[in-house]
Amino acid sequence: MVDAPTLRLAESGLIATIEPDPWQPGCWLLVVDGTPQSQVDLSDPTALHFDYIARMGHIIDRAFPAGEAITALHLGSGAMTLPRYVNATRPGSRQQVIELERDLVDFVREHLPLPRSATIRCRYGDARATLGSLPAGLVGQVDLIVVDVYRGARTPAHVTTVEFYQELRRFLSPTGVVLANLTDGPPLTFTHNQFATLRYVFGSVFGVAEMSIASGKRYGNVVACSTRADHDAEWVAGIAGLGPHPTTLVAGEDAREWARRGTVVTDATAVESPPPSRNVFRT
Repeated sequence: MVDAPTLRLAESGLIATIEPDPWQPGCWLLVVDGTPQSQVDLSDPTALHFDYIARMGHIIDRAFPAGEAITALHLGSGAMTLPRYVNATRPGSRQQVIELERDLVDFVREHLPLPRSATIRCRYGDARATLGSLPAGLVGQVDLIVVDVYRGARTPAHVTTVEFYQELRRFLSPTGVVLANLTDGPPLTFTHNQFATLRYVFGSVFGVAEMSIASGKRYGNVVACSTRADHDAEWVAGIAGLGPHPTTLVAGEDAREWARRGTVVTDATAVESPPPSRNVFRT
């Protein structure tokens, strides 16, 4: 593998590189527009070193029985860290990935190859627009939906709205889980609005984040989770203890309070997620 291969993405014009992780020997970082988007450990796809990805992995492990295949839909590919994880921990899972940048997927496959055993179908186009081309057989059958759509360091507005989440809800199985990667900073207005919107569409929402992010002291990732079933269940309670530490679980009345602080987002009112300062994610 060549060190730090580089590609200018045709759709966005942003620069993507694959770089050795300076802190985790044997791991690789996908960096887009200077922002680390994904980390991959080719020797161990179950090793999730990015905090927010590790938190998503813990939620997946709490929500679904170990070793049992699931049906998953990933909006945004990155370096396909979570599809690799699902394939390794739940062999035989059927997975669909929607990615705007076809050349990004080809770039990742060339330099960070997927396991031959993986059943991962890639579809190309805008995450929301491409939902309409998914097989009708997926309606009501998807166990896991991951929303991790970014242009550089920001989430596009059209994948943050009631109308968007209602489209996702059609595909979710009765016991399915939606995970959304939210990036935000003080005073967490974007996150509160997303909690309000997810609660409006799915009936409830909880979140997990590093403590200083959840308290509104610094910019970072909040993982939000919604289900069609009541997820104030026993499996939620133990998530904070799984780390990475220090972790804050925003569930129950705390999550309802976050939703009350926010405003439900529609297509008419949506805005992009807030940008980080230029040094937050620099490698």
